[in-house]
Amino acid sequence: MAEVLITLKVMPDGTEIDIKNLEKLVSKEIKEFGGRIEKVEIEPIAFGLQALKIIFSMDERKGSTDALENKISDIDGISSVEVTDVRRMIG
Repeated sequence: MAEVLITLKVMPDGTEIDIKNLEKLVSKEIKEFGGRIEKVEIEPIAFGLQALKIIFSMDERKGSTDALENKISDIDGISSVEVTDVRRMIG
């Protein structure tokens, strides 16, 4: 089986949420799920709101990321979690 590269877009509840702290909490959940963080980006949205884009890899045998998305959306200060991209890694 191969590895997959997944991009998660995490939206905070508002501009007052500490995005760096959110990054630590989300990264912890991804690592516990069996993922490996590849890249983290902070994307400006509007009016000071920023989204957290986390790209991570995991074994495709793990299957769906639904359980991970549910755990992340339960974190205090997170409005939504969305998988925006899934790619199979070759090589």
